[in-house]
Amino acid sequence: MREQAFVLRGEYITLDALLKATGLASSGGVAKTMITGGQVQVNGQIELRRGAKLRAGQVVALAGQRVRLQSAAPESETPPDRSRLEGREASASSGAPEE
Repeated sequence: MREQAFVLRGEYITLDALLKATGLASSGGVAKTMITGGQVQVNGQIELRRGAKLRAGQVVALAGQRVRLQSAAPESETPPDRSRLEGREASASSGAPEE
């Protein structure tokens, strides 16, 4: 069974949106048909709700493929954007009035 990771952008993603985002379903209609047809499992259980909220740690299985949901790194762990910081320092020291 092929497994891929999916990094969440927020707290959760709905099941139908995940199937579209990962390419397991080509459209929302296809995702709905797969889900209501009982072809999709979440954590080993058939899930029939296309709007089911999926969170980090859950595993979705469909047609020999698995998707493991992961949470995004917290903002504090991402390095700061140096170019933005340097731009602020330069404008502050140039003597230009602040907005």
